[in-house]
Amino acid sequence: MADLISIDECEKLDIARVHDLYRRYVSRSQVSLIGSFGFGGDLVEHAEGAWITLRDGRRVLDFTGGIGVLNHGHNHPRILAARERFQRQRRMEVHKNYFSPYVAALSHNLAALLPGDLNISYFPNSGAEAVEGAVKLAYKYHAGRRGTILHTDIAFHGKLLGAGSLTASPEIHFPFPQIPGADSFAYDDLASFHEALERHCSSDGRSDVYAVVLEPFSASSLQECSERFLREVRRICTELDIVLIFDEVYTGWGKTGELFHFMRYPGLVPDVLTMSKSFGGGKASISGYVTREPVFRKAYDNLGDATLHSTTYYGFGEETATALEALAIAVDEDFPGRARKLEGQLNTGLAEIAARYPGLVAGTRGRGGLHGVFLRPPAEIPDRFRSLLPSSFAKDPQTVQKLITGSVIAALYREHGVLSFFGSNRRIALIVSPPLVSEESDVDVFLTALDAVLDKGAARLLAGFVKEKVSSR
Repeated sequence: MADLISIDECEKLDIARVHDLYRRYVSRSQVSLIGSFGFGGDLVEHAEGAWITLRDGRRVLDFTGGIGVLNHGHNHPRILAARERFQRQRRMEVHKNYFSPYVAALSHNLAALLPGDLNISYFPNSGAEAVEGAVKLAYKYHAGRRGTILHTDIAFHGKLLGAGSLTASPEIHFPFPQIPGADSFAYDDLASFHEALERHCSSDGRSDVYAVVLEPFSASSLQECSERFLREVRRICTELDIVLIFDEVYTGWGKTGELFHFMRYPGLVPDVLTMSKSFGGGKASISGYVTREPVFRKAYDNLGDATLHSTTYYGFGEETATALEALAIAVDEDFPGRARKLEGQLNTGLAEIAARYPGLVAGTRGRGGLHGVFLRPPAEIPDRFRSLLPSSFAKDPQTVQKLITGSVIAALYREHGVLSFFGSNRRIALIVSPPLVSEESDVDVFLTALDAVLDKGAARLLAGFVKEKVSSR
């Protein structure tokens, strides 16, 4: 009989045993990578709001925001109550032969909150799936008669083969197969966008572009499209009958100060909007894409094509019930307003820190509850440090930037109990992404800790980080 680990036994595993199981059954490299930081040696006991409690009783301020998942914080009481109610009443999870009141209500509520005729929704599980569903919808809308899709040169849309084909980030460095027809243009650059369109226009003026997919606010690079750019792209897509897809997987549900970032510009409406991450309230693996009625009706709304796009867990009961409550909380607790309040505090605090450490901080930028600190790397890494690093680091052109940023992350955690992370795009930034339920005092804790860490200087930070990395091997 198989020697299986029970839930009770699982919850009693120590960190050494967890590392061993990861090395044997998950990924040895993940153990090495996460082990580079102090948090790789800890296990979590429980979490609530913006705080994590470790098994040894230490409390850690989580300023990662779950990389977009935790606008509601950890274990929001209303989210827990909604899921407990669903379980207590023994509601049915999923069945293809019965209609779901949760899917119906969630679709209605999204239509009520979103502008224009963004009325038709579909609910897969991950952000990349939502992007791929949106792309398929756009291709089907044109009945396969067009073959080009445009994306930006700093895009991050996911890591599946389709979504990965539209992602232009060093994080995807292996040449996986690409969907045909993908081409790029410079982010927030109208001239580049026009040039991309012209590359795929026939001599008689007909466009081969079936979709344009972009992030109004790029969470991985902390850049945003100007209003002028977005409105002109919308105008051109309407004129050429191109499906315009806005990816707000990360920025949705109030993160940058509006319910969705694009909604800061009245009258601007994409043809498809993708969402995920905080859509599940920090508990449910659910995503969605919402499309304008004319696009959906033409693409799929006939008996022959009604199930042409489907997924096994579409409309999973507890997930859609959780999303219903997560959406309600975002509205009731005014997540956009909370984000704007965080923005004011972070703008002031980060600007003061940047002014105090001009030799170490190259700049900061962001919106709402999503900011980045760009650190100035040393001109070179001393040989005594470089010789201690894995050989894979030597092949990475962003090594120096990652080292200085990683050293700050490690020191924040090791010395101040603050959890953070860095974003991987063309430039490496220390990402400041607190849950939107964070209090003013939580932000003060982070800013005080960051100030103290940067005061150590680059040399001491790098020495501590490399030493910790070597000792974790």
